[in-house]
Amino acid sequence: MFTLTPIRTPLKHLRFFSSSKPDVVVSSAATAADVIDEEDDLIVPTVKTVMMEPTLLQPRVVIYDGVCHLCHSGVKWVIKADKDMMIKFCCVQSKAAFPYLRASGLDRDDVLRRFLFIEDYGLYHQGSTAALKVLSYLPLPYSALSSLTGIPTPIRDAVYDHIAKRRYNWFGKDEDCLVLKEQDLLHRFVDRNEILERSRSKFCSD
Repeated sequence: MFTLTPIRTPLKHLRFFSSSKPDVVVSSAATAADVIDEEDDLIVPTVKTVMMEPTLLQPRVVIYDGVCHLCHSGVKWVIKADKDMMIKFCCVQSKAAFPYLRASGLDRDDVLRRFLFIEDYGLYHQGSTAALKVLSYLPLPYSALSSLTGIPTPIRDAVYDHIAKRRYNWFGKDEDCLVLKEQDLLHRFVDRNEILERSRSKFCSD
């Protein structure tokens, strides 16, 4: 990002330099001394190079309810079916989920109502559409189910919402994000460091 900031400095104190380091102000003036008296003031444009924070958001990430038994089972089913390891996961209750929520303009309650699938930066889906998008990345025969997008969204989401509102009563929930016991699956989780921490805490408490 470049910003032009006029500064006023005596020519005799002017120095010219360049640097590849971030946040460095680089000043320049072409043969100014030839046309302006040394004691005059000179307005010199300065270029400030600002390092943009790189995005750490990954594509194809499922943001799910980590305390829900049904959601947890669904995540494990997708991992088993996803032979090409296209999909990654993140518990909505984790700190690692915050950037994804912020990027999609949603909050935690939105995702607790309808799970979130970040397909790419600026492209996300919720509810039944999210589920079908996830299926589209799986190998056959599962990817064929994505053709159900032909069903009108209000009908699909009505079925989704009916189950989602009753999932705790029907399938149960935990007080905290469920601990993943299969350590070899951790690389599929964006919040794996937090999962490991919860696992250690649970082990110590037991």
